[in-house]
Amino acid sequence: MKLMRKFLFVSMALSAASLVAADVAQQPGVGAGPGVKYATDAYPGFDSTDSFLKPERKEPKWFHFWNGPKKDNAAEQLQYSASLIREKKFSKAVKELDALVREWPVSPEAVRAQKALADICLKYTDEAEKAAKEYVYLLDFYSFDCDYKLISKCAYDAAEKMRADGKDVVFFHFDNTVDVRRAYEAIVLRAPGAAFAPDALLTIARLREDEKKPELAVSVYENLRNLYPESDQALTALSREARCRMELLRAHEYNRARTLDTINFLKIAMANPKLSAEARDEIIAYHTDANVIMEGEAYRSAQFYDKPSRTRRSAINAYELFLVKYPSSPYAGVIVDRLHELERIDSLNKKETEE
Repeated sequence: MKLMRKFLFVSMALSAASLVAADVAQQPGVGAGPGVKYATDAYPGFDSTDSFLKPERKEPKWFHFWNGPKKDNAAEQLQYSASLIREKKFSKAVKELDALVREWPVSPEAVRAQKALADICLKYTDEAEKAAKEYVYLLDFYSFDCDYKLISKCAYDAAEKMRADGKDVVFFHFDNTVDVRRAYEAIVLRAPGAAFAPDALLTIARLREDEKKPELAVSVYENLRNLYPESDQALTALSREARCRMELLRAHEYNRARTLDTINFLKIAMANPKLSAEARDEIIAYHTDANVIMEGEAYRSAQFYDKPSRTRRSAINAYELFLVKYPSSPYAGVIVDRLHELERIDSLNKKETEE
């Protein structure tokens, strides 16, 4: 009997999942449903694997007599849970609502129970992280039956609360940056067309900066600008991306390709007519600094030929080429002096050879 019951549960769950996935696939601006592959490769800078991104379907827990529902059917269980909420027994209500979803996952009451569970976590128990995960579960496994737009916003609000509250562990309080970022990522993946999506992406990029990962922040800022080019957040992203790119450039000054890429990016950024005067001045300053770094790299490249193992002529050619390209460089005076010295040595050697 127990085996038959388990078989029926799995069959019903899989059937419901396939129906939900088929419906979600036809909805524009809606994230993937159960059984549908997540397009995380479309969001560079995001984590690709996490419980926030790919929650597992709930199943009845072990020790059913203790963890299972207290009532015989979903309707009675929902009524019982509602009475617990009225009595403000929120922790117990969460447990019973969760048991309902696990025991009767394809019942109409399961959708209401899952939302009530998430709402309690957000509004009454200060468990914003759990609330965010429960809303994401609702979006994934009940996307056809719930108000997708409303639940997406609820999940976003939960992520916002996570960020504001931080996290306490024993006697210590910290920002919980990684979990907060993943909560935002989960929402963007499921509701990329939502009004809050540009703000969410901006927050994700800033959190990447807080994690000391400017290269990933750049990816998110760039993606934000590409996806929402006309948004105010895109302008903010442009300025912050410039700052991150310069941070990376200063940390890797010997990377000529990165230097050229950064200079080209800054040229394009400076040309944006929507930039504020303050933002443009900041980017112009970055461009000046990037060119100085580029000149330093070019100078070191020219010096490479000024060695005993190389001919003086190759060194002279390298220095002359540098002066043509960077006539106003702060290295120009040093190079001119060195050129005179090399040419003098070259002239003396020629005279000795002729004699």
